[in-house]
Amino acid sequence: MKFGLRYCNIGPLSQREPALELAQYAEQAGFESLWSIEHVVIPAGYQSAYPYSDDGRFGWSEKLDYPDPVMWLAVIAGATTTLKLGTAVMILPQRNPVVLAKELATIDMMSGGRMLFGAGSGWLEEEFDSIGVPFDERGPRTDEAIEVLRCLWSEEEATFDGQFHSFDRALMFPKPVQVIGGKPAVPIIIGGHSKLAARRAGRTGDGFFPARATPDDLGELLAVVEKTAKDNGRTMNDIEITAGSVFDLDAARAFEQMGADRVMCPLMLPDLIDNLDDAKRKVDWFVDEIMSKF
Repeated sequence: MKFGLRYCNIGPLSQREPALELAQYAEQAGFESLWSIEHVVIPAGYQSAYPYSDDGRFGWSEKLDYPDPVMWLAVIAGATTTLKLGTAVMILPQRNPVVLAKELATIDMMSGGRMLFGAGSGWLEEEFDSIGVPFDERGPRTDEAIEVLRCLWSEEEATFDGQFHSFDRALMFPKPVQVIGGKPAVPIIIGGHSKLAARRAGRTGDGFFPARATPDDLGELLAVVEKTAKDNGRTMNDIEITAGSVFDLDAARAFEQMGADRVMCPLMLPDLIDNLDDAKRKVDWFVDEIMSKF
């Protein structure tokens, strides 16, 4: 079992010194990966329903710092040696995938092959409006962006002609250090708790991360992933499964029995972290109560 630390780039942990100290502390404690989240903007008074809470609102202030995950992880990469660097998740249809391909490949190269790209399609319509991307196009934009990323990473002279993006004989270097299926690539981990996300993971993902799914929820979603994978000539061996937030050993064991490859320690749940010392205590608790039992 692999163990990840999530919600690492929010609020008090977003600043340089606590972020670096937290990353090094987690690495020394035996965590395999550290994960950042993303929102470019959160429009005040938004009406979209946050899908991970009962009341449809964030569990913390929208005014917390949300550093850009790519830039934040680049700083973390330089201060660590083994810790993998994950996004959980970036809102892929809001990004230009040609530029993003370069950014992710660069971090992967500079970190020695430690980048993990968690990608979601987004839920906050008002944020899409602020960026100028049509909200109702987010699904097809996500699917096409995944194709663009892999095309640029794997082909020496990359050519692509899609609905939203096209280029001819594009030279993009460096390529990622990691290799998937014999080609340079950064693992693309599909985030989201819906059956649509599960189908996307089964069809095209290197991994699946259904965020806050319970063991009961995960079983239903994994069935969708497996069926879709089979329909597309793939198996579950092609798809790494990351379970959501774990709060006790029973949940971690349940996720393990269901085939999860990784479980997450949620720094900001169920209680908010106010400072670095709080974060370290949460790390220590997770190591003592869960990691040490595996």
